[in-house]
Amino acid sequence: MVSISVRDGRRPQRWAVLAAHTVPLLTLPSGLWRLALAAGVDVGIRPRPVVTLADSLSFVALSVLCEGLALLTLGLVRPWGERVPAWLPLLGGRRVTPFAAIVPAGLGALALAVVWAYAFRAFPDIGTIEFAGAGWHVLLVACYLPLLLWAPLLAAVTWAYFLRRCRY
Repeated sequence: MVSISVRDGRRPQRWAVLAAHTVPLLTLPSGLWRLALAAGVDVGIRPRPVVTLADSLSFVALSVLCEGLALLTLGLVRPWGERVPAWLPLLGGRRVTPFAAIVPAGLGALALAVVWAYAFRAFPDIGTIEFAGAGWHVLLVACYLPLLLWAPLLAAVTWAYFLRRCRY
């Protein structure tokens, strides 16, 4: 028998819905930049890097992984974040225990904050990377800078999910 809680089905706050839909858009520019690099497009790095097949596959995999993880944020504001979709075998139609979403999302926000704090420690001065022109450097910064908003937005949407699903 499927258990139903009085807290299930409450609508998420409008700001949380907007924030959750913003997260995948924040990861898109960096993913497109990596895909361009993987495809051999000149992205202004000098000397032009030799991108092997293994490099290309890792760039594509990282882009797909980041976008997929960013899209999971939508589960915190969509019905499939409260009830497993019926088409999934074995689990379909069951209630999602709130902490089954809150704990991974919270840990994800924390991990993102740590990763991006480390990755951006010298940003936008990219160390030894040289560009064909200042515009290419600005493009790289513009593609990666939005990632700094991923962790705080995920944390905020996770908090809104907690308040909606766990408190009256």
